[in-house]
Amino acid sequence: MSAAGTALGWGAAWRIARRDFSAGLRGLRLLFLCLFLGVATLAAIGSLTAAITQEIGARGQVILGADIEVAMTQRTLDAAGKADLGKLGTLSETIRTRAMARRTGPARPGTPDTLLTELKGVDSLYPLYGTLALDGPAYKPLDADHILIDKALAARFGVRTGDRLRYGGADFTIAALIADEPDRVGEGFTLGPVAIVSLEGLHRTGLIQPGSLYESKYRLKLPSGTDAHALRETLEKRYAAQGWSFKDRERAAPGTNRFIERMGQFLSLIGLTALIIAGIGVSNGVASYLALRRGSLATLKVLGATAADIERIYLMQIGAVAAVAILLGLAAGAAIPPVVVALAGDLLPVQPGFHIHPLPLLTSAAYGLLVALIFTLPPLARARTEPVAAIIRALVDPPRTRDRRTLMLVGLAGLTLIAVVLATAREPLFSAAVLGATAGVLLLLLLLGKGVSLLARALPRPRRPLLRLALANLHRPGAQTGALVVALGLALTLFVTLAGIQTSLASEIDKTIPKRAPSLFVLDLPSTGEAPFRALVAHQSPGAQINLVPSLRGTVVAYGGQRVADMAEKPDGAWILRGERGVTYSATLPEGSELVAGRWWPTDYRGPPLVSLDEEQARALGLGVGDEIIVSVLGREIVARIASLRRINWDTMGFNYVMVFSPSTLAAAPHSLTATIAMPQGRENGMTNALVSAFPGASVIAIRDMIEQVSGILDQMASAILIAASITILAGIAVLVGAIAASRQTRSYDSVVLKMLGTTRGQVLGVQALEYGLLAAMLAAVSLLLGTAAAWFVIVRVFEFGWAPDWGVILATLGGGALLTLGIGLIGSLPLLSVRPASALRQL
Repeated sequence: MSAAGTALGWGAAWRIARRDFSAGLRGLRLLFLCLFLGVATLAAIGSLTAAITQEIGARGQVILGADIEVAMTQRTLDAAGKADLGKLGTLSETIRTRAMARRTGPARPGTPDTLLTELKGVDSLYPLYGTLALDGPAYKPLDADHILIDKALAARFGVRTGDRLRYGGADFTIAALIADEPDRVGEGFTLGPVAIVSLEGLHRTGLIQPGSLYESKYRLKLPSGTDAHALRETLEKRYAAQGWSFKDRERAAPGTNRFIERMGQFLSLIGLTALIIAGIGVSNGVASYLALRRGSLATLKVLGATAADIERIYLMQIGAVAAVAILLGLAAGAAIPPVVVALAGDLLPVQPGFHIHPLPLLTSAAYGLLVALIFTLPPLARARTEPVAAIIRALVDPPRTRDRRTLMLVGLAGLTLIAVVLATAREPLFSAAVLGATAGVLLLLLLLGKGVSLLARALPRPRRPLLRLALANLHRPGAQTGALVVALGLALTLFVTLAGIQTSLASEIDKTIPKRAPSLFVLDLPSTGEAPFRALVAHQSPGAQINLVPSLRGTVVAYGGQRVADMAEKPDGAWILRGERGVTYSATLPEGSELVAGRWWPTDYRGPPLVSLDEEQARALGLGVGDEIIVSVLGREIVARIASLRRINWDTMGFNYVMVFSPSTLAAAPHSLTATIAMPQGRENGMTNALVSAFPGASVIAIRDMIEQVSGILDQMASAILIAASITILAGIAVLVGAIAASRQTRSYDSVVLKMLGTTRGQVLGVQALEYGLLAAMLAAVSLLLGTAAAWFVIVRVFEFGWAPDWGVILATLGGGALLTLGIGLIGSLPLLSVRPASALRQL
């Protein structure tokens, strides 16, 4: 041992630490488990997010089908426009529309006669990048009367190669089934399976008419070495007045990227919260480990070990276990994404291969290391600074002091953790809010634990012995009430949060939408077809409710004196600026809207263009009544004055247009009509067949099918949240186990004394049950409040859904969670019943 005042070297300290490992790792096993779970979760989420986004980026040309894409709706480029773009590289044209497919053969039981699909017309150059894979011979350009269909379409119709389908006024022979469409992800969300024809075949259907809703895409394959991103920015400025939308290979699927990155960040924050919560378990585990080493600590100090010696020895022990846990967590996190990809199959937008992604792994390791430091240093500091007498008396007189050096180190590690989170966050403010909320909940529970101890001390002593002992356990020296309150409170809060999120997501589909949604959407009705449409609907379903509106597409190109194309960054929440949006005109206030500012124009208004804007988008853009906004419709820029702001009820699933113009502004423009039909259930198929027969160019969407698609997406989101949050629940349980472990020696001593005085094992266990039951009862209301607030934030602020929880399920989950945590606590107390008196007394 070193002379007094002289610290051991690192080598000598490691030899002592290594020998001390032979006494066992009880206590440090909890440290290992907490760090492993937290780091593995973060590494897995970060690696999977990076794998998907990088795969989309690496396959940008194939996903987009080009180096640059120019898109527009309800129109095509004229010869001059095609010639201008053609000078930049190889130009390919595609046109995409929703259309009803019809079988031409006899009816088949169990299969529909009509089906909504995505019909895409392609030229002879398609695809510029990638390969259109077919079940059968290799793809070659189609002639005008052949069609390729998705396997899902073939399965729904019960058709195969050689059978015939009808679109509009043209029949097609199925040439092959599509195995893989290279630009599928870049096409975005679809309401039906895809079918591909030649451009000549598409025009043969008669579906492409003035006013029809279709999208034209012009894709450029640039010469090698051309900077696609810079060229795209140049084209955006050159054609800013045209209302076109542009993409380049670097952001081939911006919507998918945005969703994956946002979901990844949210799940990562859940994982980080789990790691922080697990940190309390780390602290309890380290405290339990050091409590078991009281004899060794006292012996080392009596023999002359300095505070630095103690710190080095046990820091290396704890650091070695933490390092192994972090490294194994990183290895597990890196290995999980391929498993998720294999299990998810086609649910993911791309199928990334196995790659090591250094940034999320380094970030996860940094989180693990910082959390370990924050929660390990305080118990280690007590072992370092307490004198021998205080260490020996720690069982009955726990230390309450914190040295300034430790507080500074913990504070520095905490600030570093916050800095890393904010520096790597896609939305720093949101991340800061989550961290602040987590810290606030932990602080509230710690204060509540202190309050419970004070309340238990102030209450009169009950006459029943077991209840008196349970109450005394909450405030006696060495009581782990604070840690137990945190553990039980977190577990119950998380149970309530998950129940609130799950039931609200289910209610978003099962309760809100079906009560208010119409039965059918009908698109692309001819503008002259209102009267025959109403007559047909009335004949098929007398009393059906119809809402019929004009439909066009428009792009906001300027507002507030600034061009959108010149903006370096678009305002938060201003999704109206992301490409083209549906626009309409109306003489009266649309259904499902409430006027909140300004006035509606007179029904006979014929003056300068006026527009009514959604209040949320107006707020995001900083616009108000009287301001001007410029919208490009069919290539013509319309300068309109905002006459009113509306609050839109999006839950109706009706026609909720963000921009509604005065009739004289757009009535003369080529457009189609869009309708909703509300009618009794069971008549949808008959109505659909009648509408498609009478209006071959119309598309009919069954709301039930749309709800099933959206419900599937929400179910996937809920499953991802459940899996990530389950790790947080495990962390809360680890905290509970750690609190029990930290007080194991004190409780062992109590158990021995009570049994020597004649108390049965059942009574000893009953005291523990009463203690945990009292805490659970006290925490139930707090957990209900905190968990409900957290679930509301996720549903309303993160996902922007309606708040509609099932309170019966939430309360049942809270009760079940209380019973589960109570059971875990009692299971953790079972070893106390078998402690032998001699063994327990020798450890004092």
